[in-house]
Amino acid sequence: MTAVQHKKTLSEPARELPVFGEYDVVVVGGGPAGIAAAVSAARHGANTLLVERYGFLGGMGTAGGVTNFAGLYGRRNGEMTLLVRGVADDLLARIDALGGLNTPQDGMQGRIRVRSYDTSAYKIAADQLLLDAGVHLLFHAWAAAVVREGDRIAALVVETKSGRQAIRANAFVDASGDADVAAFAGVPFEVGDGHGSGLFPTTMFRVGQVDAQPALAAVGEFKAINELMAQVQERKPGVYQFPREGAILRPNIDPREWRANVTQIRNAAGRAMNGVDARELTEGELEGRRQIAEYFKFMKAEVPGFAGAAIVEIAPQVGIRETRRIEGLYALTGEDILSSARFDDSIGINAWPMEMHADGRIEWAFPRDGNRTYNQLPWRMLVPRTVDNLLVAGRCAAMTHEGQSAARASGGCFVMGQAAGTAAASLGASAKFADVDVSALQKKLAADGADLDR
Repeated sequence: MTAVQHKKTLSEPARELPVFGEYDVVVVGGGPAGIAAAVSAARHGANTLLVERYGFLGGMGTAGGVTNFAGLYGRRNGEMTLLVRGVADDLLARIDALGGLNTPQDGMQGRIRVRSYDTSAYKIAADQLLLDAGVHLLFHAWAAAVVREGDRIAALVVETKSGRQAIRANAFVDASGDADVAAFAGVPFEVGDGHGSGLFPTTMFRVGQVDAQPALAAVGEFKAINELMAQVQERKPGVYQFPREGAILRPNIDPREWRANVTQIRNAAGRAMNGVDARELTEGELEGRRQIAEYFKFMKAEVPGFAGAAIVEIAPQVGIRETRRIEGLYALTGEDILSSARFDDSIGINAWPMEMHADGRIEWAFPRDGNRTYNQLPWRMLVPRTVDNLLVAGRCAAMTHEGQSAARASGGCFVMGQAAGTAAASLGASAKFADVDVSALQKKLAADGADLDR
C-alpha cells in the first residue's frame, strides 16, 4: 500500500471580513506601553481602541506576574527621584487608592527602587483609567494580520470569539511586546540577541500563608535569599538544583505574601526560550511550572517562615523579557544606558540599568555616573523605517539586545507609550510619523506631566 502524503501547507480560502469598527487610533497590547498610549491618544481627542489578548490589562505586570514597577526611579544629582511621570502617576495613584500599592523598595545597595502592587488592584485601576479617558476596549482579541495600502496600514485583522474581523484606523501603535503588528506589516526586526538566544524568560509565582516575622528576618534583604541558597548547597550538596543564580524573593504589601522571581526557561538547545515560537512557548510553560514545584520544596524545607506556606498563584503565562525588536530610525544601545545618554528628541526617561538574564545568572550593568543613573529615550526609537502610520512602543521598540535589557522595564514602557499615543492622536490622514514635529510633541508631553529631563 502507498502511504498517504500530507502537505506541509494548506491554502486558506479567501473570505470577506466584517469590519469591527473605524477609529482614529488603534493600540495593540494592554501593558504599560499600551495603557499609556491609549490613554494619551484618547485624552488628546482621538477616537481610540485598545486591543488586548487577555480579558484584563497590565501585560507582563499581570499576565506575567511581575507584580512590581521597575525603572520609575533613578538618581538625579545623587538623589533617588521619581523620574517617570504623566500617565504613570495617574495609574499608580489609582492602584494606591484601592490599597494595592506598596511603599518603594530599594535593592542592589540602593541603586534600584521598585514599587510592588497587588495584581487585582492593578487590573481594576487600569480598567478605570482607560474608561475614564474614553478609550474603547476589545478584550480576548489577537492581532492576526494587517491590510496594507502602499506604505500605510489600512486595517488590523484580529481573531476574536466572534471570528476574524478587521479594524480600520488612521494610526496604529504596536505595544504588543512582540512587535506582532510590525512583523505582519513587514517591518524588519531581530529576535533576541541575533544569535539564537536572548534574555531568558521566567515564570513568576506568589507564595502565601508565610510566617512574616521569621521570613523578613531571614530573607527580607534583597540578596539574602541567594546567600541562603549558597549556604544550603554547601551544607547539602546535590539536594537542590536551582534554575539560576540571582533569585529574587520579596514581600508584597502584606508580608504574609511574597513574590518569587527564581525560574529560568531554556529551550531544548539550552538557549533562551523563543517567545514567538509556538512549540517553544508551550514547552516553556510546562518547564516553568516544573521549576516552581522544585523550588517550592526548597522554600518549605529551608527558608525560615515558609514551612507552612502555599503557592497562591502561578502567573497566567511565562514572563517574556525579549522577543522581536524592530529596526527603527534609531536603536537605543547599551552604551546609551551606561553613558546616561541625552537626545535632542527626548520623549522621557529610562531609569533602569542593564539587566541581562544570561544562562544561569543575571548580569547587571549600571550607568557610569552614579549621580545620574538614567538616560533619555529618543522619539526615533518608536518610528519604523518602512510603515508611515505605525509606531512601536515598549520592549519591542528599536533597541539593541543590550539597550533593550534596560528600557524594557515598565518605566521606559510608560514613557514610550505616552509619547506614541500623544503623537498618534494628531497624525494627519496622509502624514508620516517620521515627519512629526518633535518640538511640538515635547511641549505636549511636558504639559501632560512627563519629565523629559531637558
